[in-house]
Formats: sequence, structure tokens, C-alpha cells
Amino acid sequence: MEFTAAVITVSDKGSRGEREDASGPALVRLLTEQGYPVRYTALVPDEPEDIRRELIHCADELKLCLVLTTGGTGFSPRDVTPEATEDVIERRVPGIPEAMRSASMRITPMGCLSRETAGIRGETLIINLPGSPKAATENLEAVLRPLRHGLEILRGTAHDCAEPHRHDHHDGHHHDRCEHDPL
Repeated sequence: MEFTAAVITVSDKGSRGEREDASGPALVRLLTEQGYPVRYTALVPDEPEDIRRELIHCADELKLCLVLTTGGTGFSPRDVTPEATEDVIERRVPGIPEAMRSASMRITPMGCLSRETAGIRGETLIINLPGSPKAATENLEAVLRPLRHGLEILRGTAHDCAEPHRHDHHDGHHHDRCEHDPL
């Protein structure tokens, strides 16, 4: 199955044309390389109403599988992307931002200051990413592998985990269990 995507850049300066958006295009490149066709992009100011409107448009009208936001996840009073996202999601997915922050902490202690959130609206997974191109792509790379399986489950195309299937693991052995099963 093809998992369609959107990238929404949240930036006051970018939306006013005062700064070139580098994070959005970096995420579009990474998604495209990984087989996620990007069907929609947007650049909006750090305004909750604008962010909510774009997220709802992507999930409810465009029916995209994956929506990434970049920007607005820090401590500035204008950083409201997580709150706007929480307003529109129906179910939280805390493991994704936890994994991203964990990966960031291996690179910089400042990774703990990121306030990203992730959640599900209908059949759309929404994930917040930091505003810098480097941090945004590093965070996405940290969760890309399990994302596909999560989207398969969300869209009803996953293998039945009760069915035995084999996974190669780093130790060279095969194990009969799903990726998301406990060890």
C-alpha cells in the first residue's frame, strides 16, 4: 500500500517570506526517498487556528496517511504546534515523540526541551517535528522504521500478528513475533 503524506511548516517568519523554509523541503525529500509520496505541503504562521485548519484538511478532506509538522515545538510563547495538534487528534501516540526525544538526547542534551506530540485523527497519523532541518530529519529518521507498520495497522493492511511470521534481528536469528510485541 502507498502511504501518502503531507508536510506542514509552522513559521511566522517563513509565512511572511522573511525566512526560506528549509525544514519542509528536507522532510519532503526524506519522505520521498523512503517511499512516502508527499501529496500536500503548506507554510503557516504560528497561529493555532491556522495549524488546526491544515491538520483537519489533511486528515478529513485529503485523507492522507501521514501528516508531519515542522516548527513550533519549542519554549517560545509563539510555539503552539503541540497544543494545536492536541486539539485535533482523537488518540495520542506518546511512543513516537518519546523515541524522537530519546534519539535527540544522544546528539544533544537540548533534545529534552522539544515538546513534540503525535496522535491519530481518523486514519491519519500526525507527528510534530522540530523546526530545524537537521533536527526534523534526525527525529523522523528515529521513527521511520516502525512508522510503516503503525500505518499498516491504522489503515487495516497489516499482517495479522497472531499469524507466525519471521523477523531477522541484529543477532542473526529469526524470531516469530511482531515488531510491536513485547520482548
